Amino acid sequence: MNLKKEYDLIVVGGGASGMMAAITAAREKKNILLLEKLSQIGAKLKASGGGRCNLTNTLSNEEFMAKFGRNGRFMQDALKEFDHKDLMHFFKEIGVETHAPDGFRVFPTSHSSQTIIKALINEMQRLGVEILTSQKVEKIVYVQNQIEGVKTEKETFYAKNVLIATGGLGYPTLGAEGDGHEMAKELGHKVTELYPAMMPLFVKEGWVANCRADTIAKVELRVALKKHSKLRAHGDLIFTKGGIRGPVVLDAARELTPLLDKYGEVPILVNLTKGMNEEQISNHLKEVLSKTPHITTLELLNTLLPLPLSQELSLLTQTEPQMKYGKITGLQKAKLTALLAWTPLTVTGHEGFKMAMITNGGIDLKEIDPKTMQSKVTKGLYFCGEIMNLDGPCGGYNLQWSFASGHMAGLLRKST
Repeated sequence: MNLKKEYDLIVVGGGASGMMAAITAAREKKNILLLEKLSQIGAKLKASGGGRCNLTNTLSNEEFMAKFGRNGRFMQDALKEFDHKDLMHFFKEIGVETHAPDGFRVFPTSHSSQTIIKALINEMQRLGVEILTSQKVEKIVYVQNQIEGVKTEKETFYAKNVLIATGGLGYPTLGAEGDGHEMAKELGHKVTELYPAMMPLFVKEGWVANCRADTIAKVELRVALKKHSKLRAHGDLIFTKGGIRGPVVLDAARELTPLLDKYGEVPILVNLTKGMNEEQISNHLKEVLSKTPHITTLELLNTLLPLPLSQELSLLTQTEPQMKYGKITGLQKAKLTALLAWTPLTVTGHEGFKMAMITNGGIDLKEIDPKTMQSKVTKGLYFCGEIMNLDGPCGGYNLQWSFASGHMAGLLRKST
């Protein structure tokens, strides 16, 4: 007599995508087990958006997919089933009000990730999802081309369907260690090169350490390499003791880390004057000068930039900051205008996955059916979230993808 308990689906990983998959499958009257290796679920979700939890954004599906680059089209079916409006409706259903204060980024009105985690846990409990924490899955049990279940350090759990939702390698303190990638490889899947993404960067230039007090708004960052000149990012920038951080850097990092691997260092240009070009900057300086002709170079630059940054840019062009602007040479003025339009920096490195919010790379998308999230290699194996080779910029993109792919996988549709 066989007394072993069998589930319809075992979800490996209790992050955003895993919880959504468990809820979706349980709503389809399936018997679900969710296994999490940490002592609590939702650890990375708790930290997202600085704890404020930027869930999604209000872009159309087409615009949303475009932000993910060449792999973005893979999301088409999942977003058709579960886009940002569906996500907001889902959270309203389970008692969480959301809003978009800036018309773009969507947050819970509480601006606390705890609200989201608590609501997801409550919904899983209401649906009877069995949740076991401190359960590290060591391997997927697979017999004669058929998924049988999973094996943890302590025991074996049985199911004909297993969903890997273990995320990437970012934030290892929150449980990321690439174990899902290894499980997938054992079952014949290819994992692309993995790079840390969405994190601060180090730069060669020492002057940035003197500019740490201020956030520079609406910065454009572009790569100053001919072959990669199309790589650009926009957002706020913060200088640090040894480098740069802020939304524009987090977005650029996902493109820059592979280039650092290739070239060792990457020259970049940053526009620190809210997108003004040289002509606009020159006109602005002339206008201020016409009203206050005896203004110093430092005071004049300070009409565009914070004082510490104005000081450093003056020194970079060998201009005495306290000298009256009218007294400096035409060449110095031209250099200053050019530097205000595009300030060069050299990215030299990063802290690796330790500080990376997400992972660039993952399970090869060619081996996953986008209409079901089921493996094309192994029947009964599903994927969702960051474990796949798909990552987007800051602004709710990665969480929306986690929830949408989790929803699609949780439907447990079979590939045709």
